[in-house]
Amino acid sequence: MSSKRQHGECVNTKEKKKKKKKKTSEETAHLSAALEDEEVKSAVKEAWNHKTHYSYGDVELDCHPFPHCIIKNFIHSETFVENLQRELLGLNFHEKSNDLYKFKQSDDLKKRTDPHITGLRSAMFGRFRSWLGEVLGVELEPTVDISCARYEYTDVLLCHDDELEGRRVAFILYLVPPWQSSDGGTLDLYTTNSDFQPQSIVKSLVPSWNTLLLFEVSPVSFHQVSEVLSQDKCRLSMSGWFHGPSLERPSRHIEPPVPRSLHLPRDETLLLEWVNPVYLDISYQEQVQEEFEDSSEIQLKDFLKEEKFKEVNEALRCAEIQWTRRGPANKRYYDVASLETLPQCVSACWELLRSEAFFLLLSNFTGLRLHYLCPADDDDDDEKKDEEKEKKEQGDGEATGSSTESTAAAAATHKSKDSELSTPECCGELRRWSHGGYTLLHDGEATRAEYALDLVLPFGCADWQSEFGGYTCYVANEEDEELLTVYPEDNSLALVYRDKETLKFVKHVNHKSCCDSAGRAFYDFSFVYYE
Repeated sequence: MSSKRQHGECVNTKEKKKKKKKKTSEETAHLSAALEDEEVKSAVKEAWNHKTHYSYGDVELDCHPFPHCIIKNFIHSETFVENLQRELLGLNFHEKSNDLYKFKQSDDLKKRTDPHITGLRSAMFGRFRSWLGEVLGVELEPTVDISCARYEYTDVLLCHDDELEGRRVAFILYLVPPWQSSDGGTLDLYTTNSDFQPQSIVKSLVPSWNTLLLFEVSPVSFHQVSEVLSQDKCRLSMSGWFHGPSLERPSRHIEPPVPRSLHLPRDETLLLEWVNPVYLDISYQEQVQEEFEDSSEIQLKDFLKEEKFKEVNEALRCAEIQWTRRGPANKRYYDVASLETLPQCVSACWELLRSEAFFLLLSNFTGLRLHYLCPADDDDDDEKKDEEKEKKEQGDGEATGSSTESTAAAAATHKSKDSELSTPECCGELRRWSHGGYTLLHDGEATRAEYALDLVLPFGCADWQSEFGGYTCYVANEEDEELLTVYPEDNSLALVYRDKETLKFVKHVNHKSCCDSAGRAFYDFSFVYYE
């Protein structure tokens, strides 16, 4: 079957293809002339190998606290840089927010056809990758790993080391307006201790227009993007990684477990002294337990008697309390009180939360076995009956279960025995939250996750806004989606039961928290109870 096409249509189609090709054609990115200088390349290579300092023209290498290289005027043509910035600002950006960061990020740029983005990508992962490979003395892979990020007011990327299989060198190309350290958004570099944990910030690099920053990804390459404090500037950058053989990594440091304590021998007179009478009513406790068992969490408002709450609330601002910063920064950053320095009423509140009477009260609120007087769960009885039935069937030769099923049954029996023999315990802290405070999810927490009841009792947050941060998020392990968010609220006791697949973090307290009130902070008693 044949068909005819008018000549004009054919020409028009060709013109359209021609126009399309022109629109997506690549603009060549000419890089800094310093990268063509063999003497500069040799000097950078020698300095990198010997971990020494080197500076010449627009190129500077510093190896403290870990190797990083700054190349100013990275792209030779100012026009190219301006057009690149315009293309990047026209991208679709997605809000990214979890325990570690808050900023806006573009989709992966490895397939974008915009002429200047394409041109820079070709230069970065072509000529520049070869230059960098020669400097490092390793063969870098052709893997393209690049995206664009926009950091605006209160956006942040907290302390981390960038380590992931295959990443060898990280890069950031800044496309920012005139920028000062007071604007925030600096790249902060950390020293590390003997356990390869971040210790303190020793260098803060201020972003500048058309400047490329490289650093070696290693067990000690801890860094952060400090919170952006400017309300009218956008910290625009392109970033990614060059892939190659990873540096040798020592075994991960494992923190010692937090010490746990048994309850203090205190009777119900302590509850009568401190707790709102509403929560001591047995019928009301049954209602609380019913609601808790439905959702595994509850908030009990006005939990302490009003006069007791006010007394502790005022005492927490007492100058005699000694506060210590808890780290390391890749896991947490907040202040914890020294118990020996607490005023009498605060110490008494601490004793309340550790008392035997309070353990029993929590058992009544939750149905968990946190006290020997707590009645056995019906589910436990059913489980025991099922186990006895299974044993009987196996003994009579009636059951033909697989070895896997038998192992599972044995494990369940062992768990049941453990629960009978175990003694309820707890651990706790009195924390102070102010600008910059946070906790992060980390490998150690995930590997040691277990069934537990979390308790948080906040003070001093009457005017605290959710947009300040400082709230607690619960997430499923290895997922970003939040299962539950608990906001700080004065005298509101939050109880959350979590399983082995549930982790928690406290969201970074941002600059908004101190804009209209100098030194604003809130406090909380944070306890974890174990059956």
